[in-house]
Amino acid sequence: MHRQTESVGGVYGNDATAEQVQTAFENGTLSVAVYGLGKMGLPLAAVFADVCGAVIGVDIDPEVVETVNAGNCHVRREPGLPDLVADCVAAGDLRATSDSAAAAAAATVHVVIVPTPLTDTSEPDLSMLDAAIDGVAEGVAPGDLVIVECTVPPRTTADRVRPGIATAAGLETDAFGVAFCPERTASGRAIQDIRGAYPKVVGGVDDESTRLAECIYASINDSGVIAVSDATTAECVKLFEGLYRDVNIALANELATFTDELGVDVRAAIEAANTQPFCDIHDPGPGVGGHCIPVYPHFLIEPFDNETPLLETAREVNNSMPAFTIRKLREELAADGVELAAASVLVLGLTYRPGVEETQTSPARPIAERLSAAGADVDGIDPLLDDTAEFDLKQLPLSRASERDYDAIVMVTPHDDFEALDWDSMGRPAGSVVIDGRDTLMLSDTNHRVYTVGRGNVD
Repeated sequence: MHRQTESVGGVYGNDATAEQVQTAFENGTLSVAVYGLGKMGLPLAAVFADVCGAVIGVDIDPEVVETVNAGNCHVRREPGLPDLVADCVAAGDLRATSDSAAAAAAATVHVVIVPTPLTDTSEPDLSMLDAAIDGVAEGVAPGDLVIVECTVPPRTTADRVRPGIATAAGLETDAFGVAFCPERTASGRAIQDIRGAYPKVVGGVDDESTRLAECIYASINDSGVIAVSDATTAECVKLFEGLYRDVNIALANELATFTDELGVDVRAAIEAANTQPFCDIHDPGPGVGGHCIPVYPHFLIEPFDNETPLLETAREVNNSMPAFTIRKLREELAADGVELAAASVLVLGLTYRPGVEETQTSPARPIAERLSAAGADVDGIDPLLDDTAEFDLKQLPLSRASERDYDAIVMVTPHDDFEALDWDSMGRPAGSVVIDGRDTLMLSDTNHRVYTVGRGNVD
């Protein structure tokens, strides 16, 4: 049920104590507008609504708005989210609109969580953020608090969001609070992450903004809130998390390319090395995909003058892994007397991560493109995708995986559905070449010739 108590007025600059702010938020006095109801925005809006009972979700897609207002969930494969959305909408705690001005006028706390993709020249595209803050500016009032959750280049909150809203709204920059609180959420576990799988990080453009953001997120995150010195530091926290993973994976991937020359199982060596407490090397694979890890390095590489040789090299290494995968496939086929140009190849798993319905920068795309360019006849299977038109291959349902005598099979993304595959009936009767990009296959009892990235030929 929607909750409401006596208003404490605008939250920013009214000298309310932390306890008063939290009480007002949890009682629904401080209504919240969440701008962007995508894969990360809708879970956040639903959790906010469950706690405070007064959330307006804003999205430019009328179908999304209609779906949410009907109590339904357009975000697929997110455990617990459909029920949470349905319950919050039925209770009157969550509603959606495309009218950003009306939402902004009705809210005291404004949370912006929209994507930041890259342009064709690998520069951060902030157009969706700009559109969202323009919407906030249409209704923001003195005393409101604006929170940015979308990942952005450092200094965006202080240098772009705060003055942008102030100018568009005709307010002084110190009339409202602004904070950055990085979205630290993974698809498939969004609600768990938002509610407190790990602490929330907040940083404001001033101390009051930081304090208020800390109060808000302490009400929804059971693991607590880490308040850093300012908004730019909070922006860096999010970037550094992604950059660490990209560089670490690049190390693992480069080590994996030494497998054959050294004659060692690199994955086994990494596993043993990681028993030392100061070593934490990630797993190698056929490439790095998604809307985060391959994208975030460019938030430092492109906008700033400082040189970034490590970040650029890591990107080059990770981007090279689809080509490495094809090279090993070509070598293994040649050992069987088959030319890649004449080969039939089945690619398994087209999304960038198991169980996640997201294809952005998936390594399966360049793998399929390179196979097709080499003359191979390429089919692809991904049980999570209804449409694979973006991939240079022929889409097949999982039920047809055994219908053709493929010369080669490439496991790119190991969805749980693939565990039901009957490998004895797949590929050529005498055995196919199998490239295992993720070290998830156990085919020693089959006739297949298996090469695992990071292990080499597996008997």
